[in-house]
Amino acid sequence: MAQQYDIRLAGLGGQGLILAGIIMAEAAGIYDGKLVAQTQAYGAAARGGFSRSDVVISDEEINYPKAAELDLLLAMSQDAYDENYQFLKPDGILIVDSTHVSQTADAQVYSIPFTRIAREKLGRENVANIVALGAVTQIFPHISESAMEKAVLGRVPKQFLELNKKAFQAGIDAAKTGYSDFLFSLLVVVVRPDLHAFSL
Repeated sequence: MAQQYDIRLAGLGGQGLILAGIIMAEAAGIYDGKLVAQTQAYGAAARGGFSRSDVVISDEEINYPKAAELDLLLAMSQDAYDENYQFLKPDGILIVDSTHVSQTADAQVYSIPFTRIAREKLGRENVANIVALGAVTQIFPHISESAMEKAVLGRVPKQFLELNKKAFQAGIDAAKTGYSDFLFSLLVVVVRPDLHAFSL
């Protein structure tokens, strides 16, 4: 049976989400050997308008190139979350940039401050997209870390290779920490007749 995954990266113009979508598609297609379709949409404003990149990954021919029912939504702004959350599957993965997204309806969200990490640890907010791609490899199991890193380094100018390596690793580290926190927040509470409750 064919395995297909619909992914949407959404945010604001200037956050580098079109580039992030291209990198993700190259990682899955060129380096992981899967079939891929990538599309994009953006507002008229160069900065501050909406920006969206869809990536569809499959092991068989892709009949429709746009993401419809999302297996993964990366929202880098509050508006992006508000407008796209409705398309996320019930078992889909939601990742948000908590620098800009403060209100979500879903308790099961991977909330990582990509922009703040880029600004405070790397001194450049414009690598928040690369930080996010690093995190995606730890949360979404259908694109390998090695493929994503190769795609990142194959796309960025040589003078910024080291910066982007650090950004990618910062995202990996943040996701590992955030993932532990996420699991902790999902502790199961079991009610027993002889006890009020206990946690597993």
